[in-house]
Amino acid sequence: MITSFKENNTAILILNRPLKSNALHPDLISQLKKELDKIKDEENIYSIIITGQGNSFCAGADLEYLKKLQTNSDLENYEDSKNISELFKTIYSFSKPVIAAVNGPAIAGGCGLASVCDLIIANPEKSKFGYSEVKIGFLPAIVSIFLINRIGYGNANALLLTGEIIDGKRAFELGFVNYLAENPLEYAKLVAQKLNRNSLYSLIESKKMLKQIINLNIDDAIDYCLSLNTISRRNKDFIKGLEKFLNKNK
Repeated sequence: MITSFKENNTAILILNRPLKSNALHPDLISQLKKELDKIKDEENIYSIIITGQGNSFCAGADLEYLKKLQTNSDLENYEDSKNISELFKTIYSFSKPVIAAVNGPAIAGGCGLASVCDLIIANPEKSKFGYSEVKIGFLPAIVSIFLINRIGYGNANALLLTGEIIDGKRAFELGFVNYLAENPLEYAKLVAQKLNRNSLYSLIESKKMLKQIINLNIDDAIDYCLSLNTISRRNKDFIKGLEKFLNKNK
């Protein structure tokens, strides 16, 4: 269900259920979590790309599995929800940059999967984004947390309440998508190359910093960043980078 390979310091993870539009399934979720766990501490991996096989990125929950939910107990439904929330949290808080290369529909949980990545690259017309849960009496509960962080309350409110499906171009206008490209995976590789040229220390610590300060008031955020600024001046990447910069400008 997950195909993975490494290319130029980037791990590429492909959701490989094309006949099911790469729909989310407990087995796929577990495999994706295992792949991320395997690469999180690999020093030669600087960035991660997640994409879908075929014409879809991820069309939400698996329909056959959704039928099973009708007979699940509350405890079973809670554990199922917990499973996907753990995946989203793992990607959102992953130490290294994660790029979603959205080649086709990313609906409901699939849209949530894209939203927890640091950067989203999408085909302007072929990619589709939306939270269709409201149309079937379900709640876009877990995904809403990350959507609000990404595009703000007003835009999130409109998408979640209408269940509107938008294309990549509109998603870019809303700030949900970072880059538009006819071939999202190939463009994602170019973006990953730019990331990979940066200091791994800075990539990891910058991600951690942004996740922290988003929920702090300005005074607490400045105090927190003052400490980070002080500590960062002692790390080996900065010492080497500064020396290189100074020698270059002599």
